[in-house]
Amino acid sequence: MTEKHKSHKTPIILAEGAIFAALVAIVTYLSWIPIPATTGYLNFGETVIYIAALVLGPYVGAFAGGGAAIADLLVPGGAAFAPGTFVIKTVEGFTIGFLNNRLKKKTSPTLSAIISVLIGGVILVLGYFLYEIPLLGLSTAIVEVPFNIIQMLVGLIIAIPIMHAVQRVFPQLKS
Repeated sequence: MTEKHKSHKTPIILAEGAIFAALVAIVTYLSWIPIPATTGYLNFGETVIYIAALVLGPYVGAFAGGGAAIADLLVPGGAAFAPGTFVIKTVEGFTIGFLNNRLKKKTSPTLSAIISVLIGGVILVLGYFLYEIPLLGLSTAIVEVPFNIIQMLVGLIIAIPIMHAVQRVFPQLKS
């Protein structure tokens, strides 16, 4: 890819990233389900991060992940999670997009997406676990782990069929 071609993609990536960050914030905010035992919450914004990363790549995935921190600032009791969410979900979105781009050259689109999301899910689960230990205590951080796993699995189950549907409608996004 030439330098001129790369520079023309930057505004598009920024626009797609901003749109997906806003979508993640909206979906997260509208779908939050409080977990009283931990002061955390379950949500479906994860699905949008996965779709962005799988369809549009690591940079849009990273921007999308950062949008989850916006929702943390809006939901009751979520502000304490916002710094951790920003880092965890940005790294998660980037990793999923990066791995998917690498793996889909060597395997099927479905398998590459599953592997990428599962590895990104490890970042989600481990990241929140480590972030929550000093914030909430070890026992509460442990209680959050299954909820984060559920959030990741629901995101995976929903995102992959949507990824395929989007790529059928816009085949140019496969490359």
